[in-house]
Amino acid sequence: MTSTTNPLLLGEGLPPYGHFTPEVIGAGMPELLQQLEAALACHEASLTTLEDPTWEQVMEPLHRIEERLRWAWGVVNHLMGVCDSEALRQVHSQQQPAVVCFYNRLGQSEPIYKALRQMRQRHREGMLPLDVVQQRILTAAVQAMELQGVGLEPEQRQAFNATSTRLAELSTTYSNHVLDATKGWSLLLKDPQQVDGLPESLRELMASAAREAGHAEATAAAGPWQLGLDLPRYGPFLRYSRQRDLREQAYRAYVSRASVGQTDNHPLIRELLTLRHGQAQRLGYNTWAQVSLVSKMAGSVEEIEQLVEELRRPSQTAADVELRQLGQLAKEMDAPEGEDLKPWDVAYWSEQLRRRRFDLDSEALRPWFPLEQVLEGLFGLCERLFDIRILSADGEAPTWHKDVRFFRVVDQGQNTPIAGFYLDPYARPGQKRGGAWMDECLVRQPNEEGRMVHPVAYLICNQTPPVNDTPSLMTFMDVQTLFHEFGHGLQHMLTTIDRPQAAGLNLVEDDAIELASQFMENWCYDQPTVMAMARHWQTGTPLPEDEFRKISAARTFMAGTAMLRQLSFAQGDLELHARWKSDSEETPAATWRRIATTLAALPPIAEDATICSFEHLFAGGYAAGYYSYKWSEVLSADAFAAFEEVELGNEAAIGALGKRYRDTVLSLGGSRHAGEVFRAFRGREPSTEALLRHSGLVDGAVH
Repeated sequence: MTSTTNPLLLGEGLPPYGHFTPEVIGAGMPELLQQLEAALACHEASLTTLEDPTWEQVMEPLHRIEERLRWAWGVVNHLMGVCDSEALRQVHSQQQPAVVCFYNRLGQSEPIYKALRQMRQRHREGMLPLDVVQQRILTAAVQAMELQGVGLEPEQRQAFNATSTRLAELSTTYSNHVLDATKGWSLLLKDPQQVDGLPESLRELMASAAREAGHAEATAAAGPWQLGLDLPRYGPFLRYSRQRDLREQAYRAYVSRASVGQTDNHPLIRELLTLRHGQAQRLGYNTWAQVSLVSKMAGSVEEIEQLVEELRRPSQTAADVELRQLGQLAKEMDAPEGEDLKPWDVAYWSEQLRRRRFDLDSEALRPWFPLEQVLEGLFGLCERLFDIRILSADGEAPTWHKDVRFFRVVDQGQNTPIAGFYLDPYARPGQKRGGAWMDECLVRQPNEEGRMVHPVAYLICNQTPPVNDTPSLMTFMDVQTLFHEFGHGLQHMLTTIDRPQAAGLNLVEDDAIELASQFMENWCYDQPTVMAMARHWQTGTPLPEDEFRKISAARTFMAGTAMLRQLSFAQGDLELHARWKSDSEETPAATWRRIATTLAALPPIAEDATICSFEHLFAGGYAAGYYSYKWSEVLSADAFAAFEEVELGNEAAIGALGKRYRDTVLSLGGSRHAGEVFRAFRGREPSTEALLRHSGLVDGAVH
């Protein structure tokens, strides 16, 4: 590969997927870094000759360097998430140290740091006019460089850089261990009694997995059926399997993933926490939590724990009642677990109680939610709220897998394209990491010719793929997940900020980053929205209205237990990053267990090692920030409450509110503090009342 042909060196435009082989990456990254090093050295040299540096002289060349690396390394990391292979892992691990090294070099550039501080000082003295967006970007840039160790003495900086490289290696290894442990466990079921209670769609999925594993004769009706720990199989199995021993076997395997043998993450966790603590102290902070809070709305760990406690009190009361009801139902049905409810029983008996109380069968709803219709409903809602149209553009962009779709977003008012996105909807066990996420492909920014680059998003889900002639039929939870990720995508795609450093999700405080995503989830309980997309995939008949009423009634079902689970994760994360030390008598796993025992509705079992597969904290950027989901949910619920207050059927009022929401939350991105953006939309400070009301826990609301 030469510099003229290696696609990693393009640095702009839609990536030419299909050309990024491990060999291409292995050749392209060193050449790119060499080019960027030369550009950086040139930029630094030019800065040393300037007495009064300007924005154009400092920030624009700096952004061009950063953007080329973001584009190329972003492609590599994206492929690691959706097309994992041993060859790709190997080249990633080979190139990662050099990438981390360059980021450290960039973040510790003394000429750039000096120029930024000069600009800040000249602005304060009235000598350099900067608009509010530029001021925010400049402040964040100085802060980011300080957090990257620009002010450290040479010996400390060397240690800081070595630790940064090691932290990146550990996170990648941690994630690989989770993927390997997940795909490394399976259970072949041959007796029809072993799949008693399982819905047809799950039996078909398990039979398909068995065929892929070499059992060519496998069918949904006759088996064999292969169970795995990927969520499309594992989740429904725990909800529907009548075989308690098999539920227990699967549950124990799931919660102990990556905790033993070659994929044991325990030593990695200890090292990650120890190294993060050391980095924090080098930077002048006591804990990694304090470093994390620099980019958050929350002002302190204590402020976060106050929110946790506000939400815990009503949730604890509700969860106690919920578990008693599950145990009582099990007793009524003469099940032995009624006397001693275990974690592997909760999903099953919750589903049974949901059916009894609401006459609602979650699996039976799938035929009304085929992916294509859900997309139509989602796109129709966005047209209604935000005055945009979303058009299929398959074939306009190269993709990394045959199932990936591409779409264009058009502004209806101007009738012009403004954004695009990829959708990769289906699970691919062993190749694609679990969960769902949104990431940036292209960021809104002017190109060198002055034309505006349209933002493009990656939207990744892990729902059940089509099987034979049956399309992808979604659970209601799948629908919520898609709406959630699309909310992130909207904030990325509908930004109107022209400076890329603050466009879309850039510079949005980390604990407000889920506002736009969780806001969209609320529309899954809006009747016109749901009824517009819920039609039976075979007959075309709409979802019966009484089924929608059941969905709405079940919204708060087991809400206390679910809330405690999230609060347990949030508090465990804080405890590890604010209080745990390498010389602590407790291991990180013991600390996590202690918090879970105190907060979770049911105490963890002895071999529960959820901490070993919790990628958010150790491979996903949420260290000391998992609480952000609940912090953001307070904001999102309160934002949706504004629509409830004008009545959801009032089209004129909803349209006006949708425009205001687009013009604030979705448009302003990180150009303003998240609290200011929220107040611009809502007209006041946020309240927990709406979240607690939506969760059926309103008696404990705190303003």
